[in-house]
Amino acid sequence: MDKNRKVVIIGGGPAGLTAAIYSSRANLKPLLVEGYQPGGQLTITTDVENFPAFPEGITGPDLIENMHRQAERFGTEFLDSEVEKIDLSRRPFPLTIDGEEYTAETVIIATGATARWLGLESEKKLMGYGVSACATCDGFFFTDKEVIVVGGGDTAMEEAVFLTRFASKVTIVHRRDELRASKTMQKLAQGNPKIEIKWNSIVVEILGDQTAGGVTGVVFENTQDRSREEFKCDGVFMGIGHIPNTRLFVDQLELDENGYLVKADPGTSRLAIPGVFAAGDVADTRYRQAITAAGSGCQAAIDAERFLEEQAS
Repeated sequence: MDKNRKVVIIGGGPAGLTAAIYSSRANLKPLLVEGYQPGGQLTITTDVENFPAFPEGITGPDLIENMHRQAERFGTEFLDSEVEKIDLSRRPFPLTIDGEEYTAETVIIATGATARWLGLESEKKLMGYGVSACATCDGFFFTDKEVIVVGGGDTAMEEAVFLTRFASKVTIVHRRDELRASKTMQKLAQGNPKIEIKWNSIVVEILGDQTAGGVTGVVFENTQDRSREEFKCDGVFMGIGHIPNTRLFVDQLELDENGYLVKADPGTSRLAIPGVFAAGDVADTRYRQAITAAGSGCQAAIDAERFLEEQAS
């Protein structure tokens, strides 16, 4: 494998794979470093029904596999490893992958963002079977059902309000006796007749079974007296935010207050360092959808191709 590359893509989700498809079709022979969870958040998504061209829906893993095969067909090379170190202070950019040294004339960062979870074993078991961190992705599956949303910030309020389009009832579960969300979002949520708020409570267990319809309820614990109660519901949505996977780039690239990459030129994929581009959820604080990630992967590949052309002229 050639260790001096025109394009190195970091991250194997829909953003990175789309960047790979475009850059390999441009004959740039990209190297895609997938990380140890190839496919990102789509690998824990059972059904994807809002990605164009799949009228009957497709599973998250199958969608990723299709993208992977397409990128491979056009000449992308893959490493199921992680980038251990990268130096963005000089071009070509040195990278260390599995102890081996590589260089890249351009780098596309598509490392994504990870949803915050509660850390419960039952949560992990029922992920994709009634447990979700994306109302936009999965809300339709809960038409005329009762769901809960965990959290007290703007994310939780937005998820809850969106879910009222489908669910018959939405219960927001918050560990305190007042919300952290903006006044506008609080007003929207508290003024919605479908939404109730469970104060001073946390979820300590999610009830249900994968083979018996998924989530059937949760166990609440009161944060004041530690009493517990069972609560029936059909779905659990996490509204406690996301963690962008940008640790590798601290002190090298500009990050916002939540750790997301900041683009040098909004509307493009360019970052402040010439030759470095961002794609997908790692720089997306608003949409966080597979289709928007894929679109931004296309942008990053085109931006990288044009940058290389400018350097060669």
